[in-house]
Amino acid sequence: MNVFKLKGALLCAVLSTGALAAQPASAEGLSCEPGETYIMNVMVSSHPYWVPVYQGFKQAAEAFGCETVFSGTPDYDITKQIASFEQDMVKQPAGILLHPMQSDPFIEPINRAMESGAQIVTFAADSPKSNRTAYITSDNLAEAKFAAEEIVKQIGENAEYAVLENPGQSNHDLRVTALISYMEDHYPEMKLVGRQATNQDSNAAYRATASILQANPNLGALWIPEAGSAEGAVAAALEVESDVLIMHADITPTTLEHIKAGNIHMALNPNQGMQGFMGFMATFLAAHSDVFDPFNDYKVSGYNPVQIPYVDNGFAVITKENADSFDLNVYMEGRDPS
Repeated sequence: MNVFKLKGALLCAVLSTGALAAQPASAEGLSCEPGETYIMNVMVSSHPYWVPVYQGFKQAAEAFGCETVFSGTPDYDITKQIASFEQDMVKQPAGILLHPMQSDPFIEPINRAMESGAQIVTFAADSPKSNRTAYITSDNLAEAKFAAEEIVKQIGENAEYAVLENPGQSNHDLRVTALISYMEDHYPEMKLVGRQATNQDSNAAYRATASILQANPNLGALWIPEAGSAEGAVAAALEVESDVLIMHADITPTTLEHIKAGNIHMALNPNQGMQGFMGFMATFLAAHSDVFDPFNDYKVSGYNPVQIPYVDNGFAVITKENADSFDLNVYMEGRDPS
């Protein structure tokens, strides 16, 4: 027999024997028991960003016969979000998909929740020092690089730009710091002339943008890591008839209308539905990790074998040409929002 065929035959025999000797639960076991519930917890719960994320989360859950709950706090307040998370634990969910407003304050609540048996996955913002089993997000570094290159493409590499920011939220921080670093490394003639914290407050963004524009009449571009501040920024720019190029991450119905009108150049929007869908899958699989037997030391180490350090859900570039595809009202027609 040819040596390569012999090795192949032996491998097949080993695999077949192993499959018979230690076969994990079948795929039929990948379904929820009656009442098995998964929760999605966020801050500023009325923000439209969460709507498509929860739809993706819920659609995935329905495919496995699971129940879902949308939870969180309407406030931009870390203490209140942690309180809502702890209230969620009273319901004894199988898992929670969590958007932590800040990373470190959530370390202890996440770890305590997991010790009680719930699986915790973070999305869009992370708590990397916690024991969460997975993190689902768009690539904030890629977003920042794309934004920097687009700004230079539109206004040249010897121009003035400014940023608004939301310190303390990991994904927003990275979108800003990465763009500034990229400009410094690749376009040293680009001059950062304004950097102000607006914390997703459209009124604060209006005031900050008005101040930056007044102090820098040659401002060429403004990069904003989220859509709430972009609403205030574009209002300030329109008021003084500035032609500053505005780009931001995320999307709201208001900024979408400004993109359609040409007042905002473009938005970089995480694929929200995929974020929710993959968020549920990561949480569900962590809760059902007994369906497979991985080749590692999880049995003696005692950790959940479903560890997913990072999943990139991708991002979309929203312009005047494709803006209609991101109309939230059209998307939600006929869908159950709860």
